[in-house]
Amino acid sequence: MTDSGPRFKIFKFLKIIIGSFLITIVVLSTIASIRTLSLDVNVGLQLAHWEKTNNISVVIDHHHREQLLANFKEAIRIPTVSFSGKEINTTALLRFDRLLRKAFPTVFNSSLVHHELVANYSHLFWVRGSQPDLVPYLLLAHIDVVPASESDGWEAPPFSAKEIDGFIYGRGTIDDKGPVMGILQALEYLLIKGYAPRRGFYIGLGHDEEVGGYMGAVNIVRLMKQRDVRLSFVLDEGLAVLDGVISGLEGPAALIGISEKGSATVKLSVSMLPGHSSMPPRETSIGILAAAVKRLEENPMPRLFGHGPERGTFEHLAHKFRLPMKFIMSNLWLFSSLLGRVLERKPDTNAFVRTTTAVTMFNAGVKVNVIPSLAEAYVNLRIHSAQSLEEVLDLIESTVGDHRVKIELVDGFDPLPVSSSDEMSFGFQIIKKTVLDMFPTVTVAPGICIGNTDSRHFKDLTNDIYRFAPIWFKPGDAQRFHGINERISKKNYEELILFYLSLIQNCDILKLPEPHSSVHEL
Repeated sequence: MTDSGPRFKIFKFLKIIIGSFLITIVVLSTIASIRTLSLDVNVGLQLAHWEKTNNISVVIDHHHREQLLANFKEAIRIPTVSFSGKEINTTALLRFDRLLRKAFPTVFNSSLVHHELVANYSHLFWVRGSQPDLVPYLLLAHIDVVPASESDGWEAPPFSAKEIDGFIYGRGTIDDKGPVMGILQALEYLLIKGYAPRRGFYIGLGHDEEVGGYMGAVNIVRLMKQRDVRLSFVLDEGLAVLDGVISGLEGPAALIGISEKGSATVKLSVSMLPGHSSMPPRETSIGILAAAVKRLEENPMPRLFGHGPERGTFEHLAHKFRLPMKFIMSNLWLFSSLLGRVLERKPDTNAFVRTTTAVTMFNAGVKVNVIPSLAEAYVNLRIHSAQSLEEVLDLIESTVGDHRVKIELVDGFDPLPVSSSDEMSFGFQIIKKTVLDMFPTVTVAPGICIGNTDSRHFKDLTNDIYRFAPIWFKPGDAQRFHGINERISKKNYEELILFYLSLIQNCDILKLPEPHSSVHEL
């Protein structure tokens, strides 16, 4: 009898704990269910009352289609290859300059357009607006391409612009001569139709983006800073329309890059006295360095999924998945750790989860019977938005954990700032509206670029940089980017032109409509 009191208290305490736990589960499940069943993210924009603009429509007839395709093919045939910062094809760049002037005579001769060469081969256009109080924007692209050789396995020579089954094959069709020619072709058509923009804008065409943009984009930025230019937003290459690429997603998705991962190249080296292979020491320079590299590969950078822009990507796409993925992606506040563990299993999705580490070069030895005095390895890292370059270098040092391994930063920079993508974000909403007007079945979401573009050099001129072109990627197409058989369909190139034609005119609105949010508040 004397023990019944304490037992009752313990029982009562357990009931309270269990009851509280069950209430917590019910509350969390309710919140998660409401988020899952919320309206899709495109509804707010589609229901909003947009300012009326008298957009000029362009019907591309057979004659114009043949002409624009001929100009585009000629652009692809010019091998504007950047091999390194010191080795670019200047002859090809001069040919490309002549092509632009021939293909777009109205652009180069219009009184509304001011054109100048920058660093001899890059181009900067200023299209004057009728209302100078409206903050201008910049459309950015680049002329140069990475090397390509037919012997790598191309179905058509990489600078032939050969047509196969409705596709134009060639280096630069995706990266980045499609946007280069598409932007200028759109402006050419608009000027011919008598268009004069309200909001002025710039067009920047860099000539060395593939090797860092340090002569082209950097000098364009320098000029604009000297002129005290401030930009509403920048739109550059980057992400695309993915159709059937994301497993489980119903319908295509247009991802607009709102940031870029940072980048770093780190050199690891070990120096020792050389020796004869017949009398090897216990550890060689190669062995010490190989062990350090192995530790880096076996101990990846921490999982950070959900702490950067990638969270917004999956939440925006959640309503286009079936259960249970729809439930999980709608509630990353609860399941980000779980989803991160799933995504890290594949290399292409692991890039969203963490700072990636790739050993790209390993050099040592000069003769089979000589123990080398020096072994070197180069590691390339793409830095997650939630980390800094300094944090990554500290982690490398602690993971290597060997004072005999010298660690040097060759070059690197922090992740780019995250641009706005809410309903008050002018640039993002204009791009989104333009996409949805053209492709109503597409879901638009913010994304992150795992590579880098010229746009990173413009971060001092604007708070908002976006990376997107409406190039359609089907499964396997992403591998064509910097790979073999790069191509674009004739239809998609025409869509590029119409996209920029609409975008330029959509930017003429004075302000965005009042928010009509469909995004859940819980």
